[in-house]
Amino acid sequence: MNDKRDFLKPGLYALTPADWSPAKLLPAVDAALAGGVRLLQYRAKPAPDPDVARELLKACHRAGAALLINDDAELAAIIKAHGVHLGRDDVEPKKARELLGDEAIIGVSCYDDLDRARHLADSGPDYLAFGSLFASPTKPDAVNCPPDVLTAARELGLPVTAIGGITLDNARIAIDAGADLLAVITDLFNAEDIEQRARQYQELF
Repeated sequence: MNDKRDFLKPGLYALTPADWSPAKLLPAVDAALAGGVRLLQYRAKPAPDPDVARELLKACHRAGAALLINDDAELAAIIKAHGVHLGRDDVEPKKARELLGDEAIIGVSCYDDLDRARHLADSGPDYLAFGSLFASPTKPDAVNCPPDVLTAARELGLPVTAIGGITLDNARIAIDAGADLLAVITDLFNAEDIEQRARQYQELF
């Protein structure tokens, strides 16, 4: 298995659309991985499908990428995914680390809250996520996170992920503010050519 730091190098972090059928999602993910995505988060509402998660994990193994499960550390442990992304209502990072082990990638949502980020940074996550940086079609009621929060978060010494309404047109704002990873759903998976769109994002770095 790759060192987890290999998957956290600056680049595109693809998040799956929450409501797509497996028949639509799996080939779309294959296209994103072909475009150079090294980090993929399986995000599904109201809950992830273990069978889909296993198929995504196989795709990531084929492509040399890592799969994180959104919210569900137990599922990540069961299928031996590469890690988990945790929000405000999920288990604490330390509990996820106990479940998944030292080599797992654990990411945490910090929203626009640097105090939360400082607190969580002491609990052993591998990256800190901030957003919504821009108006988000996925979460229209999400809190707004100014770009200077990303800049301030650099002092915490962990990779910084920007999320929320990111497109090719505004991605440079996030990168210049300090984002290592760009977490993208809509602008990637709604693209006419998903593989090409993924490559365009990777070229920004």
